[in-house]
Amino acid sequence: MRLTLGIFFVFILNSLLAKDLNSTDLKLKLITKVEDEVIWGLAFASKDELVFSTREGKLFFFDSKKNLNKVLNPPEKVEAIGQGGLLDVQLYKIKGEEFLYVTYATQVKGTRTTALARAKWEASKKLNWQALFQAKVISNTTRHFGSRIAFDGKYLYMSVGDRGKREFAQDLKVHNGKILRLLPDGKPAPGNPFSGKGLPEIWSLGHRNPQGLKWDGKNLYSCEFGPRGGDELNLIEEGKNYGWPEITYGKEYYGPSIGPTHKEGMEQPLVYWVPSISPSGLEIYQGDRLANWKGSFFLANLSSRHLRRVVLKDNKVVEQQSLLADLEERIRHVVQGPDEFLYFTTDSGKIYRIEGIKK
Repeated sequence: MRLTLGIFFVFILNSLLAKDLNSTDLKLKLITKVEDEVIWGLAFASKDELVFSTREGKLFFFDSKKNLNKVLNPPEKVEAIGQGGLLDVQLYKIKGEEFLYVTYATQVKGTRTTALARAKWEASKKLNWQALFQAKVISNTTRHFGSRIAFDGKYLYMSVGDRGKREFAQDLKVHNGKILRLLPDGKPAPGNPFSGKGLPEIWSLGHRNPQGLKWDGKNLYSCEFGPRGGDELNLIEEGKNYGWPEITYGKEYYGPSIGPTHKEGMEQPLVYWVPSISPSGLEIYQGDRLANWKGSFFLANLSSRHLRRVVLKDNKVVEQQSLLADLEERIRHVVQGPDEFLYFTTDSGKIYRIEGIKK
């Protein structure tokens, strides 16, 4: 019955797909390129200036007016190994001062983990980094670090992958497979749901490797990698358990099922994908320049090499669309710029801008 329902779900999902759009259907512009780098994170300092990180551990400042690519100093002890390196970047103002936040892989007493740091934003000077937080994990693998950052105007959310040790995603004594809610200085946010029962930073649990995280002004959303199938888009709510590895729509890489798809007390995704699309960055378009896409979710995908547009209504998927598959690029992240265009990064070191659909 489960197989039959799965086939039925894939059939229904495919029926919701809109016409695919290739690069020739879109007004697309290459903004900048760096050789031999995976561009992981992207944030705007102004409409003409952006800062981006690479998994190889480098931090760049780009001024589009001057066509200037400048290398900035990253935090110390970034470990660029396996799936780890310099990960997300976000700019955030506190009492009129702007700070650059980053997450990154690092070693702490022989254990590899995901860390958070910030520096006062000054593109013209050496950045003075302040270490804010290091996730408490059990693992020394080079897999599943996460990690993205999102702000809701008061608190900072940070995702941490299960670090390749799936059993700890359900353990409240460690940060493996969790989404955290912190104060901007890295301390636990007051009122977090597991204070007294587990680590005080934890906001939600049961995640595998969430590499997309977005606050839309009302709600927090995340996308994460499943194993062989079972990639998910989730609405993240306080204290909820998203199931990994107790429930999943994915299978082991060598074939067998991991477990059931449903269990009482565990959340179902808004949508899942079998086979995998490998979703990394997540954006919710809220501008007017691409009016037909307003309110759409955009997921940057790696193995499936496309940008996916997802439309929700009452938290149900009503439309999906594949964009830019003809580029054959592993798309790592997608961000709405101050100019209300969409920007996306690739594992081949490129940043593109989508300026509209050709008529």
